[in-house]
Amino acid sequence: MKTPLFVKSRITINAPATRVWDALTNPQQTKKYMFGCEAISDYQIGSPLTWECIFDGKHIVAVTGHIKAVDQHKHLAYTTFDPNSKMEDIPVNYLTVTYTLTEQDNQTVLDVTQGDYSIVADGERRYAETYNGGEGWNPILNEIKKLVESE
Repeated sequence: MKTPLFVKSRITINAPATRVWDALTNPQQTKKYMFGCEAISDYQIGSPLTWECIFDGKHIVAVTGHIKAVDQHKHLAYTTFDPNSKMEDIPVNYLTVTYTLTEQDNQTVLDVTQGDYSIVADGERRYAETYNGGEGWNPILNEIKKLVESE
């Protein structure tokens, strides 16, 4: 049995969970911190989620997946797959990203978990790229924090 491989990151944001949730689910907000990509979904369980952007003047779908769980302003889980990779587009090659928002005293703790890399194709390489020497989601979370706290 392989050891599970998850990338985990956490940040405290000086804003209520409603504002953090908007940053995570509003396409106009996601493109400000996720490399210009808009997260497109109706955020219903089972619905598709695509991360789309304009790259070199062309519209591309950078990531595809499906919504797995939603508890508005508290919890969101979705699968992810890079349709531009050479991997086979089958469910076993999808990773799961989970956001958990915990609000206290007008602050929100945002926890992000992504994995399990140990069960997907080319998982160790994908894990190493995302983990990035311990950085993981931290650069993106810092951008979300700046965005939400500046509003």
